[in-house]
Amino acid sequence: MIFKLACGDVMPGCSARFENTNRAHLMNDIAQHAATHHGITTITPDITAALDNHIQTAAS
Repeated sequence: MIFKLACGDVMPGCSARFENTNRAHLMNDIAQHAATHHGITTITPDITAALDNHIQTAAS
């Protein structure tokens, strides 16, 4: 299974896209991007919920 997220679905205007077969690795990549490009250094439960609502899955 592949997990995918378009950052623009959560942060309008951002063109970054992420995908990984490991959900935890995907979340780590997203957290690094959030810190580097959006200045978000703490992933709160509200942010996690927003991400969860936008992560899509596809067959690998």
